[in-house]
Amino acid sequence: MPLGALLDGSVEVLEAAGLDVSPLRDAGRRLVVEAAGGVTYITTRPSDVPTYVEAGAADLGIAGVDVLREREPEVVQLLDLGFGGCRMAYATIDGPDPTPGALEHLGVLRVATKYPRAATEYFAGTGRPVEVVKVNGSVELAPLVGLSDGIVDLVATGRTLRENGLVEREHIFDSTARLIANRVAMSLRAEEIGPVVAAMAAAVAR
Repeated sequence: MPLGALLDGSVEVLEAAGLDVSPLRDAGRRLVVEAAGGVTYITTRPSDVPTYVEAGAADLGIAGVDVLREREPEVVQLLDLGFGGCRMAYATIDGPDPTPGALEHLGVLRVATKYPRAATEYFAGTGRPVEVVKVNGSVELAPLVGLSDGIVDLVATGRTLRENGLVEREHIFDSTARLIANRVAMSLRAEEIGPVVAAMAAAVAR
């Protein structure tokens, strides 16, 4: 289970699918909680969910497309859960777009991001040379202090960009929450996992 922005939507879908989520609502700081029906929930950072599922520490997990595209884990994507909608975007300081000037004068675009794979693949796909600067937080700061020409980051409402004087220039891809599964568990525990997946699919479809 991903902590943060995807947690509430995850709990709602599981509850709509008929699973006992009461321990999750009262988990406090506990990272592992037991629920009725033999279900154990593990909560962790969204970026770590695929790691636990890929390694078999969890049979199922919920992760955003942004994380899955960046990590490319060996897991099975089962369902688009339809919540957690946001978009990966390229943004720069508001005003004249600095991108053409950077490419013309320096021959390369410097981009700060928490998603180096997504940024590298996107600009490579558009034929523009890019130097990716990996940062782990407050990526909006990078162009404000001259560390980069722009940023690649997830955007939901755009409020953080606006409050820091940044503007979206290019849309890269959309992201929503996805149900993922461990490949081995899908085979060995199909009788247990199948009904859960079916119930979640029905809940999403309603």
